[in-house]
Amino acid sequence: MDNEGRQGLRLISPPLIFAIAMLAAPLLMVVAFSFWTQNYLDIDRTLSLANYTEAWTKPIYQTLMFRSLRISVLVTIVTVLSAFPIAYYLSFHVHRRKALWLFLITIPFWTSYLLRVFLWKVILGYNGVLNSALLWVGVIDEPMTFLLYNANAVVLTLAHAWAPFAILPIFVALEKIDRSLLEAAEDLGDGPVRRFFRVTLPLAMPGVIAATLIVLIPTVGDFITPRLVGGTDGLMISNMIQIQFGKANNAPLGAALAVSSMAIIASVSLLLYLTGKKLGGKVE
Repeated sequence: MDNEGRQGLRLISPPLIFAIAMLAAPLLMVVAFSFWTQNYLDIDRTLSLANYTEAWTKPIYQTLMFRSLRISVLVTIVTVLSAFPIAYYLSFHVHRRKALWLFLITIPFWTSYLLRVFLWKVILGYNGVLNSALLWVGVIDEPMTFLLYNANAVVLTLAHAWAPFAILPIFVALEKIDRSLLEAAEDLGDGPVRRFFRVTLPLAMPGVIAATLIVLIPTVGDFITPRLVGGTDGLMISNMIQIQFGKANNAPLGAALAVSSMAIIASVSLLLYLTGKKLGGKVE
């Protein structure tokens, strides 16, 4: 290794050691716990697949896992579809003070995530802002009860919380598009719609895939939002993992559920990445 390489290694060593200590070590502990079993108050360290057998065969865990994936996919679709027009407008139609617009997009980050979730309880609640407004204008005769404490409320809240994370990567991908390609497509007779689907969208696909992964992966593990606005119909696998590590006092089973969840979402993410790698950057 030359001097430049050794200097680079010394430079990255502190953050690398920190990352291994704070990320890899806890992850290895969770994997190790998943192969152990809980014997009342003691941990039996005999290696066993009993927790994985229970995690993959018990109907309640299958239901929660499927529901978590369904909610996360819906959140991702809603977030990316709502983020794309905003990013497109900023990239193609805003010519002055783009930095200010991007700064305004980050405003939701100025408040805590928990506060934003509670805000949706205020909006969607039985006596909340939405029901009160509709009652006041006479659209409904009594408050609607289906707005809160279900999976739809979880999707709506998570989509709002993660929207800025989807806008930024899509905006960056749109900014990198060579405008001369769009002019060439227009000169060759493509209309706005055809030009969008043949040039703009394929070239923006890396940003779309990045936004999809940024939203999909963390929403599977979110347990605060389902607990506050999801009710019994909106609980996800992360809530069960939290229960196993807490009230149920069965950390090995909780670890097996967490590892299973990570494996499933890693498979889905890898599939999306390969799809994006195949489609991204190609103009039809």
